Amino acid sequence: MSLLKHSENGVGSPATQGESPEDGLILIGLGANLPSTYGEPPATLRAALDRLSAAGVEITRRSRFWHSAPVPVSDQPWYVNAVAAIETDLSPEHLLALLHEVEEEFGRLRSVVNAPRLIDLDLLAYGREVRGEGAPLLPHPRMVERAFVLLPLSDIAPDWRHPDGRTLAALIEALDPDQLTRPE
Repeated sequence: MSLLKHSENGVGSPATQGESPEDGLILIGLGANLPSTYGEPPATLRAALDRLSAAGVEITRRSRFWHSAPVPVSDQPWYVNAVAAIETDLSPEHLLALLHEVEEEFGRLRSVVNAPRLIDLDLLAYGREVRGEGAPLLPHPRMVERAFVLLPLSDIAPDWRHPDGRTLAALIEALDPDQLTRPE
């Protein structure tokens, strides 16, 4: 039996032996470490998911919230992070534009790298698609280094594999042990 991934939106290819259906997921990362007009970070992240749903993005899975120390380490407040799997007919470019639009609506200002944030929405993976140039880069080039992405991802897709073939378990094992992340 052949599995087809993302056939609803024309993305993906037949699954090959050794791949999991989770490999074809469209994944977004969510984070915040400052209160917004929606409340504390967990309320902001829930509101962002509601806004994406209102725009026609189906949220199919969402991790629990995780608390994470800032990366790199700083004196700013800890982040609240989550990962969601979605279904959409939007292309990667249009999905990234929607994520940026929602960030802007929620008051995100892009100032300096690694600044505290009211909200941060990242396109982590778009099925098995790999892009090393242009926007968006896929999968997100730093997701494999971030406990605040990989641990929440393990909540919703423990069998997910990076397009280069590494398992989620192997990526988690390779994380810098100094990253502080705990579930809510």
